[in-house]
Amino acid sequence: MSTSKPAISSQLLIGRVRPENSVLLAPMSGVTDLAFRRIAARTGAGMVVSEMVASAELARADDEARLRAEGSGLDIHVVQLAGRDPQWMAEAARVAVGAGAAIVDINMGCPAKKVVGGHGGSALLKELDLAVRLIAATVAAVDAPVTVKMRLGWDDSSIVAPELAQRAEAEGAAMVTVHGRTRSQFYEGKADWSAIAAVKDAVSIPVVANGDLVALDDATAMLAASSADAVMIGRGAQGKPWFPGAVAAFLKTGVRPAEPSLATQQALAIEHYDGILTLYGRDVGVRHARKHLGWYIDAAAETVGEDAPRDLKADAMTATTPEAALSALDRAYSTLAWRAAA
Repeated sequence: MSTSKPAISSQLLIGRVRPENSVLLAPMSGVTDLAFRRIAARTGAGMVVSEMVASAELARADDEARLRAEGSGLDIHVVQLAGRDPQWMAEAARVAVGAGAAIVDINMGCPAKKVVGGHGGSALLKELDLAVRLIAATVAAVDAPVTVKMRLGWDDSSIVAPELAQRAEAEGAAMVTVHGRTRSQFYEGKADWSAIAAVKDAVSIPVVANGDLVALDDATAMLAASSADAVMIGRGAQGKPWFPGAVAAFLKTGVRPAEPSLATQQALAIEHYDGILTLYGRDVGVRHARKHLGWYIDAAAETVGEDAPRDLKADAMTATTPEAALSALDRAYSTLAWRAAA
């Protein structure tokens, strides 16, 4: 077991907010619901971020937007807003902070066609003047730190992250997070962690590196390549809300933490499932939770070095009632435990 302590910067400070550590959970639409964020925070993530919330919808008190922005029970509640209208962004920020958000994050990195088609998310990387106006309006609207999440640029010929980060800092942004891909890459290829170093060189506020952190050793490699102050974990936490906490422990001590037992993983999966049903109601919750059950089963299979039981995984992901879903989940974990012991 390695006990060599990896290098990481001094404790992260975001405006006046100081997370417990420098390993953050990324905002992921349809993934980082309140129940997931609570588990990730409890198991050691330094900070967790809400799903992306449309600013106009939150400002108009839309029910789904409100649920996405919910943060009760979190020590540090961060709401990520998306949009391209400074007035709506400012009003949504006021609503979020009024409801308890300690930090407001602005999405300038989502590559989804639906978001980009509305000229939000990473489309703002092609409109830096508008992007800066959005940041300025949000900073002016609230007495809370405002952060920005971006990609490197729209494509390889337009790498604008260093410039946007500089301009964001000039408008009062307290931190920037950079996903090491362009929008044109979506999630293909490999994130370029070394390209994030140019952003770190351009600003004095904290810089967070994001993209492809899926194993403990990725964290040390990402920090070394990017010179970032912190790391953010997205898809690597799907089905493993404890993973950011494990990375934080590894970076602090140099010791590789053991994976949670299958029994613990199953208990967390059930806790998350119940939380989704509480948040969204039974009918919507059952549908919303399906992908999560598949990811939990995949994580359990990875833990024991076995293939996921495809039939039981399919049963869990297609179940139309909580009872059927949880029964299939239980059978999947039991099967994996039996295989591991054989």
